[in-house]
Amino acid sequence: MITVDKHEGLSVRVAILNEEISAQEVDFYLFVPGELKFGKHVLNEDEFYHRVLSNSRTYFTSRYHLPLVHSRLASREKLPTEQYRVSLSLYAYQYALSLEKATHDFFESVSGLEDEEALEQLEDTIEMAVEILRRLRRYQPQDTKLVKYYNNIDNYLSWLTEQRFLSLLAHMPRGSVYKTIRQQLVELCEAEEAHRLVNRYNSDKAIGDPTRMVNKMRLLRRLIEFPVTIRQKPEALGKNLNKLAKASATAFVMLFVTTVIVQARQYLGEITLSFVLAMAGIYALREIFKDDLRDALWRWIRKGRPKWRKRFIDPTSNRQIGRQLEWLDYIDFTALPDEVKKLRRGKLRQQEEAVVRLKVKTQLETTRFLSGYDTTRDVWKLDFRSFSRLMDRGSQRLYRLNDGQVLKDSVEKRHQFNLVSCQKIKDQPTVYQRWKITVNRSKVVDIEEILD
Repeated sequence: MITVDKHEGLSVRVAILNEEISAQEVDFYLFVPGELKFGKHVLNEDEFYHRVLSNSRTYFTSRYHLPLVHSRLASREKLPTEQYRVSLSLYAYQYALSLEKATHDFFESVSGLEDEEALEQLEDTIEMAVEILRRLRRYQPQDTKLVKYYNNIDNYLSWLTEQRFLSLLAHMPRGSVYKTIRQQLVELCEAEEAHRLVNRYNSDKAIGDPTRMVNKMRLLRRLIEFPVTIRQKPEALGKNLNKLAKASATAFVMLFVTTVIVQARQYLGEITLSFVLAMAGIYALREIFKDDLRDALWRWIRKGRPKWRKRFIDPTSNRQIGRQLEWLDYIDFTALPDEVKKLRRGKLRQQEEAVVRLKVKTQLETTRFLSGYDTTRDVWKLDFRSFSRLMDRGSQRLYRLNDGQVLKDSVEKRHQFNLVSCQKIKDQPTVYQRWKITVNRSKVVDIEEILD
């Protein structure tokens, strides 16, 4: 299953949930609007990979109760310290993701929901948050080594819950229908603040300095993510082939130059001014064409080969649990698979769009996963800042009549990107998905999945 949502500012997050999957191949096709004049001359493949894309992978589980069971066992001193930390971190990590997604979805959909439906959605979110925090705090570790770790996580989740619900209060409609739910949110935020004060999780200086508090919570978030984030060891492929391409190009050019020199010596005779000028011209031509020949030979050798390889390392056992090969290239529309062409549609825009393909081939050894887990969450982040620099500044004017008066509206300039995914899993049908991503110079405005 692949999902695409907004991340921060000009970033988009593409998440692939690999549930009990040991091997798969995923192709992403990003269609860049033609009016941006984007292509290899702006960013080559290597620059695109390092500037626009970033990737991370974490453990995940649909069995939400598993980390809780582990925490209970730890409270009875039946679980190793490291196992408890990983379980508690995963529990907190999945709660944080779910809470952020739930509140984000409410912001996106509140204008299109009926009041009763919006209230029901908010009540479910509050009920789940309260229940998860209650379960977390029911069993606290007895081991002094784990108390500090537990306190840090409880501190962060309490603060995150308060912040997300305060953001809901700030953007919630002002109707009287929401009066009761607003009071519930206020009471919950006050209770979380009191919980942190009673347990003295934060110093008075941190509480009085918002910047210091936010930075501390950012560090606690990293503390949560570290035990469940699978380490990656990336490696650029083709180094030896690149050396071979350089050597072959140099050998071919030198063979040509030597042949020309011999022929020139026979034609011009002894070393004269004409011979010296001819040699200077030959060596100048060598310098001109050597790099072009090397680049052309390198592109020919590298075509169709993976450009990067990653090894996945378990953060606890330090064992390799999988590997991944990655391709990235610019591709003509005519070379796209028929299913992708069919999904893209829009024949007029297709002629101008630049298409970037990212291909990812993953092999995981699930038997080496952390005990109790068989799912990973692979996240690719797309940074649209490189595209925003190509967008025109300013806005357009829209004129309209209202009771005989001409009104002038300012309309921001937006550009629509298309993202198509092709997910191939052994013994399963290929799954195609498509999203429309609307972007302006400052943010990702909207993401819409096209289902038909």
